[in-house]
Amino acid sequence: MKRRGFIKKIGLGGTVLGVSGATSFSSFARNSAEPTFNMDFAPHFGMFKNSAPGGIFDELRFMADQGFRSLEDNGLLKRSVEDQTKIGNMLSELGMRMGVFVVDGGDNWKISLTTGKQEFIDTFLATCRQSVEAAKRVNAKWMTVVPGFFDRSLPIGIQTGHVIEALRRGAEIFEPHGLVMVLEPLSDTPELFLRHADQSHMICKAVASPSCKILYDIYHMQRNEGNLIATMDKTWDEIAYIQIGDNPGRKEPGTGEINFENVFKFIHEKGFKGVMGMEHGNAGPGIEGEKALIAAYRNVDIKN
Repeated sequence: MKRRGFIKKIGLGGTVLGVSGATSFSSFARNSAEPTFNMDFAPHFGMFKNSAPGGIFDELRFMADQGFRSLEDNGLLKRSVEDQTKIGNMLSELGMRMGVFVVDGGDNWKISLTTGKQEFIDTFLATCRQSVEAAKRVNAKWMTVVPGFFDRSLPIGIQTGHVIEALRRGAEIFEPHGLVMVLEPLSDTPELFLRHADQSHMICKAVASPSCKILYDIYHMQRNEGNLIATMDKTWDEIAYIQIGDNPGRKEPGTGEINFENVFKFIHEKGFKGVMGMEHGNAGPGIEGEKALIAAYRNVDIKN
């Protein structure tokens, strides 16, 4: 049965799969003829909303049909426990895994952990505990952590010390569960404390925990420092997760200046088997734009 007809027949949408975590998704086994991607690219909800207009579960099915093996959902913590459970169940039945979601208690985009103030530490640790429970529901391993903005009233060394101490305490929460917080240096604004790969590498070394590693976002790092392959090579021992986006524009590979074929070749030769999150927008609108996005990833996927 064709996917669209199948979806219509069972009425798949955001609320029709039942209300119990025991909901069975056995009927959603992947049956597409589309080949599986060799690299573990992970789309996010909304990326294929035109091709799969029935809601997030329709979209997740579409991702699997197209050969994607993982999912990213930055906003997972804001979803209901019911929806988190359904996402986890459906990922399992489709043979997919969960990429990152964001550890966000509301302080990521302001001055927070760099201050060393107890109120921010308490919120961060409470969100880490909440993230452990969400991770169990979707079988996640990695969670994105953003330490917030610079505190211009403090020397950089003091701010760094405060961030390291907060992350050590976060790692103590994640370690017993085998979970990993991945620090993401960003380019959105110069006010962000964490902006460079070497800075992130140093902080990971100081935290000294298997639960504190680097999320290397190719788009952000191209904007902040460039020299992608050499920089990744120098910090490779602390990189646990990779995200993708071309620059300028933050769209799919081939829409900007980055030579993704060479970058992916380097990553593949390093033996990376982790998730590569597609954290970007679509260059083109509608269904045709979504088809073009999939074609762009087929073009740069490592060939066996």
